Amino acid sequence: MSPPRPIELTAPDILRWAQGNTGTPYVWSFDSGRKGSHVMVQALTHGNEICGALALDWLLTQQDHWQVPQGRLTVAFGNIEAFARWDPQDPDRSRYADEDFNRVWADEALLGARDSIELRRARELRPFVDAADLLLDLHSMHEPCKPLMVCGATGRGGEKGAALARRLAVPEVLLIDTGHPAGLRMIERGGFGDPASARTALLIECGQHWERGAEAVAMDTLLRFLGHSGALPAAFVRQHLQRVGRVPPARQQLVRVTEAVVARHPDFRFVREFKGLQVLAKAGEPIATDGGATVCAPYDQTVLVMPSSVHMKVGTTMVRLGRIET
Repeated sequence: MSPPRPIELTAPDILRWAQGNTGTPYVWSFDSGRKGSHVMVQALTHGNEICGALALDWLLTQQDHWQVPQGRLTVAFGNIEAFARWDPQDPDRSRYADEDFNRVWADEALLGARDSIELRRARELRPFVDAADLLLDLHSMHEPCKPLMVCGATGRGGEKGAALARRLAVPEVLLIDTGHPAGLRMIERGGFGDPASARTALLIECGQHWERGAEAVAMDTLLRFLGHSGALPAAFVRQHLQRVGRVPPARQQLVRVTEAVVARHPDFRFVREFKGLQVLAKAGEPIATDGGATVCAPYDQTVLVMPSSVHMKVGTTMVRLGRIET
Protein backbone atom coordinates (compact mmCIF):
# COMPACT_ATOMS: atom_id res chain seq x y z
CA MET A 1 0.00 0.00 0.00
CA SER A 2 1.23 3.46 -0.86
CA PRO A 3 2.08 5.77 2.06
CA PRO A 4 -0.62 8.30 3.01
CA ARG A 5 -0.64 11.40 0.83
CA PRO A 6 -0.29 14.86 2.43
CA ILE A 7 -3.64 16.41 3.36
CA GLU A 8 -3.36 19.90 1.85
CA LEU A 9 -7.10 20.66 1.82
CA THR A 10 -9.40 21.39 4.75
CA ALA A 11 -12.83 19.82 4.43
CA PRO A 12 -15.63 22.40 4.46
CA ASP A 13 -18.30 22.61 7.13
CA ILE A 14 -21.38 21.71 5.08
CA LEU A 15 -23.78 21.42 8.01
CA ARG A 16 -25.05 24.89 7.14
CA TRP A 17 -26.39 23.43 3.88
CA ALA A 18 -28.06 20.42 5.54
CA GLN A 19 -31.62 21.71 5.38
CA GLY A 20 -31.55 22.39 1.63
CA ASN A 21 -34.49 24.09 -0.04
CA THR A 22 -36.02 21.07 -1.78
CA GLY A 23 -37.25 18.91 1.10
CA THR A 24 -34.22 16.64 0.60
CA PRO A 25 -31.24 17.18 2.92
CA TYR A 26 -28.17 18.79 1.34
CA VAL A 27 -29.93 19.45 -1.97
CA TRP A 28 -30.48 23.02 -3.18
CA SER A 29 -32.34 23.98 -6.34
CA PHE A 30 -32.70 27.37 -8.01
CA ASP A 31 -35.36 27.93 -10.68
CA SER A 32 -35.01 30.94 -12.96
CA GLY A 33 -38.67 30.82 -13.99
CA ARG A 34 -37.49 30.88 -17.59
CA LYS A 35 -37.15 28.14 -20.18
CA GLY A 36 -33.83 26.31 -20.19
CA SER A 37 -31.96 23.22 -19.16
CA HIS A 38 -32.10 21.62 -15.73
CA VAL A 39 -28.43 21.55 -14.73
CA MET A 40 -27.19 19.49 -11.77
CA VAL A 41 -23.82 19.41 -10.02
CA GLN A 42 -22.92 16.88 -7.35
CA ALA A 43 -19.94 16.49 -5.02
CA LEU A 44 -19.08 13.86 -2.39
CA THR A 45 -19.99 10.81 -4.41
CA HIS A 46 -17.16 9.50 -2.26
CA GLY A 47 -16.87 10.98 1.21
CA ASN A 48 -13.12 11.54 1.09
CA GLU A 49 -13.13 13.44 -2.23
CA ILE A 50 -13.40 16.88 -0.70
CA CYS A 51 -12.30 19.17 -3.54
CA GLY A 52 -15.77 19.10 -5.08
CA ALA A 53 -17.38 19.83 -1.71
CA LEU A 54 -15.16 22.88 -1.39
CA ALA A 55 -16.28 24.11 -4.82
CA LEU A 56 -20.01 23.64 -4.06
CA ASP A 57 -19.64 25.14 -0.60
CA TRP A 58 -18.09 28.23 -2.22
CA LEU A 59 -20.84 28.41 -4.86
CA LEU A 60 -23.59 28.34 -2.24
CA THR A 61 -21.87 31.03 -0.16
CA GLN A 62 -22.01 33.24 -3.28
CA GLN A 63 -25.81 33.08 -3.64
CA ASP A 64 -26.17 36.83 -3.12
CA HIS A 65 -23.97 37.44 -6.17
CA TRP A 66 -25.69 35.32 -8.82
CA GLN A 67 -29.09 34.29 -10.11
CA VAL A 68 -29.79 31.51 -12.57
CA PRO A 69 -30.40 33.24 -15.93
CA GLN A 70 -32.39 30.38 -17.48
CA GLY A 71 -33.65 26.94 -16.60
CA ARG A 72 -32.90 25.40 -13.22
CA LEU A 73 -29.71 24.69 -11.24
CA THR A 74 -29.56 21.91 -8.65
CA VAL A 75 -26.59 21.53 -6.28
CA ALA A 76 -26.24 18.34 -4.24
CA PHE A 77 -23.84 16.90 -1.70
CA GLY A 78 -23.97 13.15 -2.29
CA ASN A 79 -22.72 10.61 0.22
CA ILE A 80 -23.11 12.73 3.34
CA GLU A 81 -23.00 9.73 5.70
CA ALA A 82 -19.56 8.80 4.39
CA PHE A 83 -18.36 12.41 4.54
CA ALA A 84 -19.47 12.61 8.19
CA ARG A 85 -16.76 10.02 8.91
CA TRP A 86 -14.01 12.18 7.37
CA ASP A 87 -10.84 12.01 9.44
CA PRO A 88 -7.58 13.50 8.10
CA GLN A 89 -5.71 10.91 10.16
CA ASP A 90 -7.50 8.08 8.31
CA PRO A 91 -8.67 9.67 5.06
CA ASP A 92 -9.53 6.47 3.17
CA ARG A 93 -12.01 5.38 5.84
CA SER A 94 -14.67 7.81 4.64
CA ARG A 95 -14.79 6.77 0.99
CA TYR A 96 -18.14 5.06 1.60
CA ALA A 97 -20.20 3.65 4.47
CA ASP A 98 -21.62 0.33 3.20
CA GLU A 99 -20.83 0.27 -0.52
CA ASP A 100 -19.60 2.43 -3.39
CA PHE A 101 -22.17 5.17 -3.99
CA ASN A 102 -21.13 5.31 -7.66
CA ARG A 103 -22.14 1.70 -8.41
CA VAL A 104 -25.79 1.77 -7.34
CA TRP A 105 -27.52 3.73 -10.13
CA ALA A 106 -29.18 0.91 -12.08
CA ASP A 107 -32.91 0.45 -11.57
CA GLU A 108 -32.20 -3.11 -10.42
CA ALA A 109 -30.38 -1.65 -7.42
CA LEU A 110 -32.40 1.52 -6.79
CA LEU A 111 -35.83 -0.07 -7.16
CA GLY A 112 -34.93 -3.42 -5.63
CA ALA A 113 -35.22 -4.70 -2.07
CA ARG A 114 -31.53 -4.47 -1.17
CA ASP A 115 -30.67 -1.92 1.50
CA SER A 116 -27.56 0.10 2.34
CA ILE A 117 -26.70 3.61 3.48
CA GLU A 118 -25.63 4.47 -0.07
CA LEU A 119 -28.80 3.05 -1.64
CA ARG A 120 -30.98 5.06 0.73
CA ARG A 121 -29.19 8.26 -0.26
CA ALA A 122 -29.29 7.39 -3.97
CA ARG A 123 -33.04 6.85 -3.71
CA GLU A 124 -33.36 10.34 -2.20
CA LEU A 125 -31.36 11.88 -5.05
CA ARG A 126 -32.88 9.85 -7.89
CA PRO A 127 -35.69 12.35 -8.69
CA PHE A 128 -33.13 15.13 -9.16
CA VAL A 129 -30.76 12.99 -11.23
CA ASP A 130 -33.61 11.74 -13.41
CA ALA A 131 -34.85 15.31 -13.99
CA ALA A 132 -31.45 16.74 -14.97
CA ASP A 133 -30.59 17.51 -18.59
CA LEU A 134 -26.90 18.15 -17.83
CA LEU A 135 -24.93 16.72 -14.92
CA LEU A 136 -21.43 17.25 -13.57
CA ASP A 137 -20.11 14.86 -10.91
CA LEU A 138 -17.01 16.18 -9.08
CA HIS A 139 -14.44 13.52 -8.12
CA SER A 140 -10.74 13.09 -7.35
CA MET A 141 -8.20 10.24 -7.41
CA HIS A 142 -6.18 8.40 -4.78
CA GLU A 143 -2.91 8.55 -6.69
CA PRO A 144 -1.35 11.66 -8.27
CA CYS A 145 -2.45 12.03 -11.88
CA LYS A 146 -3.33 14.69 -14.40
CA PRO A 147 -6.99 15.72 -14.15
CA LEU A 148 -9.16 13.74 -16.53
CA MET A 149 -12.76 13.92 -17.67
CA VAL A 150 -14.69 10.67 -17.64
CA CYS A 151 -17.12 11.20 -20.50
CA GLY A 152 -19.04 7.94 -20.19
CA ALA A 153 -18.77 4.49 -21.72
CA THR A 154 -18.35 3.45 -25.33
CA GLY A 155 -21.81 3.06 -26.82
CA ARG A 156 -23.40 4.45 -23.65
CA GLY A 157 -23.09 8.20 -23.94
CA GLY A 158 -19.31 8.50 -24.06
CA GLU A 159 -19.18 10.24 -27.43
CA LYS A 160 -21.67 12.97 -26.50
CA GLY A 161 -19.87 13.42 -23.18
CA ALA A 162 -16.57 13.89 -25.01
CA ALA A 163 -18.20 16.42 -27.33
CA LEU A 164 -19.39 18.43 -24.32
CA ALA A 165 -15.96 18.24 -22.67
CA ARG A 166 -14.40 19.58 -25.87
CA ARG A 167 -16.78 22.54 -25.77
CA LEU A 168 -15.73 23.21 -22.18
CA ALA A 169 -12.07 22.97 -23.39
CA VAL A 170 -11.00 21.29 -20.11
CA PRO A 171 -9.25 19.20 -18.98
CA GLU A 172 -6.39 18.05 -21.18
CA VAL A 173 -7.26 14.34 -20.96
CA LEU A 174 -10.70 12.98 -21.86
CA LEU A 175 -11.68 9.39 -21.15
CA ILE A 176 -14.26 7.13 -22.76
CA ASP A 177 -14.31 3.86 -20.87
CA THR A 178 -16.21 0.60 -20.50
CA GLY A 179 -18.07 1.33 -17.28
CA HIS A 180 -17.64 -0.80 -14.16
CA PRO A 181 -18.73 -4.44 -13.84
CA ALA A 182 -19.56 -3.80 -10.17
CA GLY A 183 -22.47 -1.49 -10.99
CA LEU A 184 -23.85 1.51 -12.88
CA ARG A 185 -22.45 4.99 -12.30
CA MET A 186 -24.59 8.08 -11.98
CA ILE A 187 -23.28 9.44 -15.31
CA GLU A 188 -24.62 6.33 -17.08
CA ARG A 189 -28.11 6.37 -15.59
CA GLY A 190 -31.14 6.70 -17.89
CA GLY A 191 -30.78 9.13 -20.76
CA PHE A 192 -27.21 9.98 -19.79
CA GLY A 193 -26.19 6.52 -21.01
CA ASP A 194 -28.34 6.63 -24.14
CA PRO A 195 -26.50 7.94 -27.23
CA ALA A 196 -29.84 8.98 -28.75
CA SER A 197 -30.77 11.20 -25.79
CA ALA A 198 -29.67 14.83 -25.48
CA ARG A 199 -29.17 14.37 -21.74
CA THR A 200 -25.43 14.44 -21.02
CA ALA A 201 -23.32 13.80 -17.92
CA LEU A 202 -19.63 14.24 -17.13
CA LEU A 203 -17.42 13.10 -14.28
CA ILE A 204 -14.29 15.14 -13.59
CA GLU A 205 -11.36 13.55 -11.75
CA CYS A 206 -9.70 16.70 -10.41
CA GLY A 207 -6.35 15.21 -9.39
CA GLN A 208 -5.09 13.55 -6.21
CA HIS A 209 -7.75 13.66 -3.49
CA TRP A 210 -6.12 16.07 -1.08
CA GLU A 211 -3.63 18.07 -3.14
CA ARG A 212 -4.23 21.82 -3.19
CA GLY A 213 -4.46 21.90 -6.98
CA ALA A 214 -7.52 19.62 -6.99
CA GLU A 215 -9.66 22.37 -5.49
CA ALA A 216 -8.65 24.78 -8.28
CA VAL A 217 -9.50 22.16 -10.92
CA ALA A 218 -12.90 21.57 -9.31
CA MET A 219 -13.62 25.30 -9.20
CA ASP A 220 -12.47 25.88 -12.77
CA THR A 221 -14.49 22.97 -14.18
CA LEU A 222 -17.57 23.92 -12.17
CA LEU A 223 -17.51 27.48 -13.47
CA ARG A 224 -16.93 26.47 -17.09
CA PHE A 225 -19.68 23.84 -16.94
CA LEU A 226 -22.23 26.20 -15.38
CA GLY A 227 -21.24 29.05 -17.68
CA HIS A 228 -21.50 26.90 -20.81
CA SER A 229 -24.89 25.51 -19.74
CA GLY A 230 -26.29 28.96 -18.99
CA ALA A 231 -26.88 28.14 -15.32
CA LEU A 232 -24.69 31.01 -14.09
CA PRO A 233 -24.38 34.58 -15.44
CA ALA A 234 -21.52 34.99 -17.89
CA ALA A 235 -20.03 37.97 -16.03
CA PHE A 236 -19.92 36.03 -12.75
CA VAL A 237 -18.23 33.09 -14.48
CA ARG A 238 -15.61 35.30 -16.18
CA GLN A 239 -14.78 37.12 -12.94
CA HIS A 240 -14.18 33.96 -10.96
CA LEU A 241 -12.42 32.04 -13.72
CA GLN A 242 -9.91 34.88 -13.73
CA ARG A 243 -9.57 34.58 -9.96
CA VAL A 244 -8.99 30.81 -10.11
CA GLY A 245 -6.39 31.44 -12.80
CA ARG A 246 -6.29 28.11 -14.63
CA VAL A 247 -5.58 28.24 -18.38
CA PRO A 248 -7.22 25.66 -20.69
CA PRO A 249 -4.78 23.24 -22.38
CA ALA A 250 -3.55 24.02 -25.88
CA ARG A 251 -5.16 20.78 -27.02
CA GLN A 252 -7.08 17.88 -25.55
CA GLN A 253 -6.45 14.18 -26.08
CA LEU A 254 -8.87 11.30 -25.81
CA VAL A 255 -8.04 8.00 -24.16
CA ARG A 256 -10.44 5.19 -25.08
CA VAL A 257 -10.50 2.31 -22.62
CA THR A 258 -10.73 -1.13 -24.18
CA GLU A 259 -10.92 -3.21 -21.01
CA ALA A 260 -11.14 -2.96 -17.25
CA VAL A 261 -8.87 -5.14 -15.15
CA VAL A 262 -11.01 -6.52 -12.32
CA ALA A 263 -9.50 -8.39 -9.36
CA ARG A 264 -10.57 -12.04 -9.51
CA HIS A 265 -8.57 -13.21 -6.49
CA PRO A 266 -7.76 -11.64 -3.11
CA ASP A 267 -4.03 -11.82 -3.86
CA PHE A 268 -4.18 -9.43 -6.85
CA ARG A 269 -0.87 -7.51 -7.01
CA PHE A 270 0.68 -5.03 -9.43
CA VAL A 271 4.13 -6.15 -10.53
CA ARG A 272 5.52 -2.69 -9.72
CA GLU A 273 4.30 0.78 -8.90
CA PHE A 274 2.51 2.41 -11.82
CA LYS A 275 1.38 6.01 -12.28
CA GLY A 276 -1.89 7.19 -13.71
CA LEU A 277 -1.82 7.61 -17.52
CA GLN A 278 1.53 5.80 -17.70
CA VAL A 279 2.10 4.27 -21.14
CA LEU A 280 3.54 0.77 -21.61
CA ALA A 281 5.42 0.73 -24.88
CA LYS A 282 5.10 -2.94 -25.84
CA ALA A 283 2.29 -5.47 -25.89
CA GLY A 284 2.91 -8.26 -23.39
CA GLU A 285 4.54 -6.13 -20.69
CA PRO A 286 3.35 -7.52 -17.33
CA ILE A 287 1.06 -5.35 -15.26
CA ALA A 288 -0.19 -7.51 -12.40
CA THR A 289 -0.62 -11.02 -11.09
CA ASP A 290 -4.11 -12.26 -10.20
CA GLY A 291 -4.19 -15.74 -8.72
CA GLY A 292 -2.17 -17.83 -11.11
CA ALA A 293 -2.65 -15.48 -14.06
CA THR A 294 -0.50 -12.60 -15.25
CA VAL A 295 -2.23 -9.50 -16.58
CA CYS A 296 -0.25 -8.02 -19.51
CA ALA A 297 -0.49 -4.99 -21.76
CA PRO A 298 -2.78 -6.07 -24.63
CA TYR A 299 -1.17 -3.85 -27.28
CA ASP A 300 1.66 -1.41 -27.88
CA GLN A 301 1.29 1.99 -26.20
CA THR A 302 -1.18 0.73 -23.58
CA VAL A 303 -2.33 3.56 -21.29
CA LEU A 304 -2.89 2.70 -17.62
CA VAL A 305 -5.88 4.61 -16.27
CA MET A 306 -6.06 5.15 -12.49
CA PRO A 307 -4.15 2.10 -11.23
CA SER A 308 -4.69 1.72 -7.50
CA SER A 309 -4.60 -1.16 -5.04
CA VAL A 310 -5.85 0.85 -2.04
CA HIS A 311 -9.45 -0.37 -2.27
CA MET A 312 -8.52 -3.86 -3.43
CA LYS A 313 -11.13 -6.57 -3.09
CA VAL A 314 -12.47 -9.22 -5.42
CA GLY A 315 -14.72 -7.63 -8.07
CA THR A 316 -13.05 -4.21 -7.87
CA THR A 317 -11.70 -2.52 -11.00
CA MET A 318 -7.97 -2.15 -10.31
CA VAL A 319 -6.90 -0.39 -13.52
CA ARG A 320 -8.35 0.36 -16.93
CA LEU A 321 -6.37 -0.15 -20.14
CA GLY A 322 -6.75 2.11 -23.14
CA ARG A 323 -5.36 3.76 -26.24
CA ILE A 324 -4.75 7.41 -27.03
CA GLU A 325 -6.84 8.51 -30.02
CA THR A 326 -5.56 11.31 -32.19
